[in-house]
Amino acid sequence: MGIRYQNVAACVILVLVMVMAEIVGGRIPSNLGNLTNLHFLDLSRNGFSRDSNINWISQLPLLEHLNMMASFIYNEFQVNINLTISAPKLQFLSLANNGLSVSNLDALQNMTSLVHLDLGWNNLTSLRSWFGNFKKLEYLGLSGCGLHGPIPNAFQNATFIEFLDLSGNKFDSLPSWFHKFEKLKHLILSYNNFKGSIPVALQNMTSIESLDLSDNSLTSVPSCGSLPEHIGHIMPNLWSLILGNNLINGSIPKSLCQVDHLRILDLSKNRLSGKIPNCWKDNKAWEEINLSSNKLSGAVPSSFGNLSSLSWLHLNNNSLHGEFLASVRNLSQLLIMDLGENQLSGTILSWSANTFSSLQILRLRQNRLSGSIPSQICELSSIKILDLSRNNLNGPIPWCIGNLRGMNLEAPALSPPSPVAESPIAEGWKTEDVIEVMKGREFDYTKILILVVMMDLSENNLVGSIPKGITLLNGLHSLNLSNNHLIGKIPNMIGNMRSLESFDVSSNQLSGTIPSSMSALTSLSHLNLSHNDFSGPIPTDNQFSTYDSSSYAGNPYLCGSPLPNKCGYLPEDHGSSEFEDEDSNLDKLEKWLFYFVIAIGFATGFWGVIGTLWFKKTWRHAYFRWVEDLADTIYVTTAIRMAKLKKWMMMRSRVVA
Repeated sequence: MGIRYQNVAACVILVLVMVMAEIVGGRIPSNLGNLTNLHFLDLSRNGFSRDSNINWISQLPLLEHLNMMASFIYNEFQVNINLTISAPKLQFLSLANNGLSVSNLDALQNMTSLVHLDLGWNNLTSLRSWFGNFKKLEYLGLSGCGLHGPIPNAFQNATFIEFLDLSGNKFDSLPSWFHKFEKLKHLILSYNNFKGSIPVALQNMTSIESLDLSDNSLTSVPSCGSLPEHIGHIMPNLWSLILGNNLINGSIPKSLCQVDHLRILDLSKNRLSGKIPNCWKDNKAWEEINLSSNKLSGAVPSSFGNLSSLSWLHLNNNSLHGEFLASVRNLSQLLIMDLGENQLSGTILSWSANTFSSLQILRLRQNRLSGSIPSQICELSSIKILDLSRNNLNGPIPWCIGNLRGMNLEAPALSPPSPVAESPIAEGWKTEDVIEVMKGREFDYTKILILVVMMDLSENNLVGSIPKGITLLNGLHSLNLSNNHLIGKIPNMIGNMRSLESFDVSSNQLSGTIPSSMSALTSLSHLNLSHNDFSGPIPTDNQFSTYDSSSYAGNPYLCGSPLPNKCGYLPEDHGSSEFEDEDSNLDKLEKWLFYFVIAIGFATGFWGVIGTLWFKKTWRHAYFRWVEDLADTIYVTTAIRMAKLKKWMMMRSRVVA
């Protein structure tokens, strides 16, 4: 118990000394050699130079763990890596991310007890023959070291290796002795120069659990096809197969459907064609299927619906057809569903409230979907990216769109994962990528994907007004409603969307004034209101002074900078305020109602009389007889009155005379 406390104290003191080293001039005090119980030393990611000596490490007889990774400190310690280390118990050594050359590492040749050796991201270019002394190695990291040609023969004696990372080099082939690594479980060969089919040396290694050959130049070989047909049977323990970004063609082997332990399958960015096999079975361990950016056709396999634990599904940028959600609405654990850039048709079917309770990214961009957006879309409580753009959707935007809690700043889903204790799901977000359009440009989001919040409903046939509830989504970074048939005004409460960086409602039929509350959107760097019927003055506060005239093009009744038309004080002409717009609309409505009532009254009276006389002959004769009698009576009465008047006037004239 006392030794344990001494070791903890030593580690605490060492970290404190490392922090102080920057203060005292970047040198490590030599009296660190007095920490005889030190088991852990972290000095990596520093700028090694050669004017300081750390031979004191040889005075640490109990040293078993030397880890020189100090990414959280970033001091510039001046040490001499050409040291003589007599630490026979040293098992863990990491010198990654330093500027070391192979000549700096000669001191390591006697450390035959090493189990873990990480020399990644140094300038080695080649390896010495003494690397063959590390016969007990279980972990070897040589990523990003500039190594080239075949893998050195020096490692063929390290038959205990379980984890081998040779990514980011220029290796082009595997040696014939590679099959001696009978315990090899994890092999990373990405970002190299491998060509042809999967190396034959790997096809008999039944111990392989994870294989990464992505970002090479693997192609098909006429004699054996693009992928070995029985690859799933050759590697029965395989749980991760990553072959993305190669030149592989042909079809997807059916044997991949039947691997009992497979959790991650990435065949993206290749030239695969044909249909996706419909034989996927649930092993309760599936995490990801990525078949994006190929030439696959046919329908989405119905057996995908069996993969109850699937978290990531990328099928975008293919030629898949059929109806959306016919086979994937049973995947309740999905976090990403990317089916964009395909030929999916039909409507977006409705689903139950708990179907996609965890879904954070739904991407159906550029398909042939029709019908309206179902109100069930509002039940996606965790959604952060909703992209339904470039389809044939019609009808209004659901009034409940403001219920998408994942797009709200208070949503737990927007909180980044803890760096201290990350879950496998949080770790998985780091390797996911999704292509989205923001600020008029296309971005491939990877490391920050978990932080992106956006909605894109552009290039459809949506009608109606923008729901006021959309302003509740104050976590949105981008909102694109362009190229639809929307009418009405921009909601006045849009100023509450303080996270908005991009807002595009161009090419609609929106009207009214630009809400003054938009001046509160100080993060808004991209604004497009062009080709609508907006009127009145353009706000001049805050960020509005940074937009050019293209943001307002095609709105003839807008005025003010940066447009050439100046604003005059004529509020009655174009409705300079919301209240005047409403009054004007009310007056127009009353006027049209008045004319409509007059027209109805005239038509009723006219046809009530004329229509009756037209169809009733006896009534017509009686009517005209009555009119004739009335005319005669009027004539006789008028003649008698005129005669009396004439007689009276003659008599009056005589009296006057």
